Amino acid sequence: MKHLMFVTHDYAYEILRPVQAAARQRGDEVAWFLEPTANDQLQTDELRLRDFDAVKAFAPDAVLVPGNWVPPFFPGVKVQVFHGFGIEKKGHFRIRGWFDLYCTHGPLTTQPFLALAARHGHFAVHETGWPKTDALFAPAGPDPDWRAGFADPARPLILYAPTFSPSLTSAPALAGEIAQLAQAGRWNWLVKFHPKMDRKWIAHFQALAGATLQVAGTSAINPLLRAADVLVSDTSSVVAEFLLLDKPAVTFRNSRPGPHLINFTRAAELEAHIERALERQPGDLAAARRFAEAMHPCRDGRSSERVLDAIATFINENRMATLKPKPRNFFRRLKMRRRYRRLGLVK
Repeated sequence: MKHLMFVTHDYAYEILRPVQAAARQRGDEVAWFLEPTANDQLQTDELRLRDFDAVKAFAPDAVLVPGNWVPPFFPGVKVQVFHGFGIEKKGHFRIRGWFDLYCTHGPLTTQPFLALAARHGHFAVHETGWPKTDALFAPAGPDPDWRAGFADPARPLILYAPTFSPSLTSAPALAGEIAQLAQAGRWNWLVKFHPKMDRKWIAHFQALAGATLQVAGTSAINPLLRAADVLVSDTSSVVAEFLLLDKPAVTFRNSRPGPHLINFTRAAELEAHIERALERQPGDLAAARRFAEAMHPCRDGRSSERVLDAIATFINENRMATLKPKPRNFFRRLKMRRRYRRLGLVK
């Protein structure tokens, strides 16, 4: 079987590479197509297809997509594997009409998508777990030592990973508090930004870098999650990823707060809530575990294998023939083809 990995942003590599590894173990072929929005981070043994003719010649059986869209004229079953756990964001359950198969994470995503599949009829749903989590539960090798660059590596490590959305990001509210706490030196701070983050805030935190604060210049967040003692965020989907590691998350004005989060609404309360998280109170951890179980119950590091199994079942059972036609999306399809033609990706 042939699989095409469709990349629109750098975070896709960490999601799709576990699937590639599992596919290669089965003897399947894998190729990559990079949108102009993505940086080329491919390794020497990874095949890049540079235009539609190359994709057509490769003839993938499936196209795996962590983003929100995929060219409908690409051959193969279009498979949504998601770029995060963000069920609290309004676009997570939006059906755009591009995909044939949704590979969901756990009950909190599976049940809503099954209801949507029954309503729309033009896609299938299979609960597989999220490929990105495979490395969380079965690391392939040693992580970088993110504590080594601090003046005192023994201090607790706080990971700050805000979302980029202007209406949800905590950066404007917490920038001053984090600067003061980093200067106080009680904890070490590691800052990780979403690729779409406003450059103003990236520059702001880069200017703060020093003995107790660093900005991580990597697209891979799994090693940062494993290294940190506490996560500080907002309504970023990375919060759910962190909770899978049985560690506490502190959130600022989360859009769907609950007992699984140490949520607060006044910036001045940040220090007190980090102190609470570092205490690892049993009630906080128990609530977080219940949420994590509903979000992503799989802990075996084999979600990628289940994604491949779901694709094979979909194809072998000819599920496409049982689905309704997808929406025509005529103008969006035409706009996408014209864009690809303008970029020289389609003749």
